[in-house]
Amino acid sequence: MSLAPELKARILQSVEDGFADQVSYLQKLVRLPSVRGQEHAIQDLVFREFQARGLKVDRFDMDRDAIAAHPGGSPFSDTHSDAPIVVGIHHPREEVGRSLILNAHLDVVPTGPREMWQNDPYSAHIDGDWMYGRGAGDMKAGSGANLAALDALRRVGLQPAATVYVQSVVEEESTGNGALMTFLRGYTADAVLIPEPEAEMLVRANVGVVWFQVTVHGTPVHVAQMGEGANAIDAVYRVVQSLRELETAWNAQKAAHPYFETYDHPINLNIGKIAGGDWASSVPAWATIDCRVSLYPGQNAAEAMQIIQDHIAAYAHTDPYLSNTPPTVTFNGFTAEGYVLEPGSDAEAALGRAHEAATGEPLQSFTATAYLDTRVYALYNQIPALCYGPISRNIHGYDESVSLSSVKRITGAMALFIAEWCGVEAI
Repeated sequence: MSLAPELKARILQSVEDGFADQVSYLQKLVRLPSVRGQEHAIQDLVFREFQARGLKVDRFDMDRDAIAAHPGGSPFSDTHSDAPIVVGIHHPREEVGRSLILNAHLDVVPTGPREMWQNDPYSAHIDGDWMYGRGAGDMKAGSGANLAALDALRRVGLQPAATVYVQSVVEEESTGNGALMTFLRGYTADAVLIPEPEAEMLVRANVGVVWFQVTVHGTPVHVAQMGEGANAIDAVYRVVQSLRELETAWNAQKAAHPYFETYDHPINLNIGKIAGGDWASSVPAWATIDCRVSLYPGQNAAEAMQIIQDHIAAYAHTDPYLSNTPPTVTFNGFTAEGYVLEPGSDAEAALGRAHEAATGEPLQSFTATAYLDTRVYALYNQIPALCYGPISRNIHGYDESVSLSSVKRITGAMALFIAEWCGVEAI
């Protein structure tokens, strides 16, 4: 049932009252660098914050064997994080409402060149409505909002009348294994809400993602005799061009995929890293590219991986050099499938009412062409999986920032959603 107007007003005012503290906490999160493999300190901070709120805390490591055995698991590599997963658990006195997972990831992507940022990438400085810093939008603002929404209820003497799991995960930017590990640990609920920076909209459909690495070996010679060798970097460029043809072919299939048919380019192949050679005056003996490509919902990740391998092999067969020295393909990160959030769930309706009460506008939805951990809950927990969060700028770029007024609005919407979905009881 919808919340009474008086209760809505009290909760929204409570969000306002606590917002200065929420911003201060977000600055703490942003000022802790948490790139892949360096998330231990920030997960320790979250652990303490959960404890301070009286949540029962479960901290656990990745189970490599369990992840490898699950079809949604992605490969481990030498750079895979070993930071723990942290889950804070709220139990009501009486379980009368519907249970909820609040999820957020605290791993961030590298900052890139420092000189491209106006200020230190971890400064968390505020200029007007915007807080700047790597991870401010993606998605430390959402992590803070998960706690702030519960804090807002607590300030008015209320708590959820159902179990709430507040999950803090890693590996969202690389494999999705952190969120998957919460599923393998046994955590589930009646719905999940993940406040990724989605411009105050709800994600209706989301791509899957595959990471892969292609290595080409050349024939090294002195540059003076380069015609007698084979340049691995030149060869890897040719592989990239061939992969663009596969990207074009997959984009041509968009009409067969609901929610993607109106997008100009829903499937994106990114050549994210390139390395090769040892010496400017030597024909390079090796070259490697690290790639990311997206998948439509319903597209099987294992089948897509086989298509990628077969495509590269078929191209190599046509190349005079690569036909005798074929490239090797390694899958070294995401092997994650996409999902569609079908309209009509009670959870979406409740979030729609909460959003409109907090913002004054109807809730809109859109199709996301980036990876989201929401896929775990949609595909494996098979629960309503809501991805909805604040307005941000330049995530994964330089001068990443998040709108603080938007953070306040979505925190209000989240608090109202929790109150309606879970019900409330006096503390």
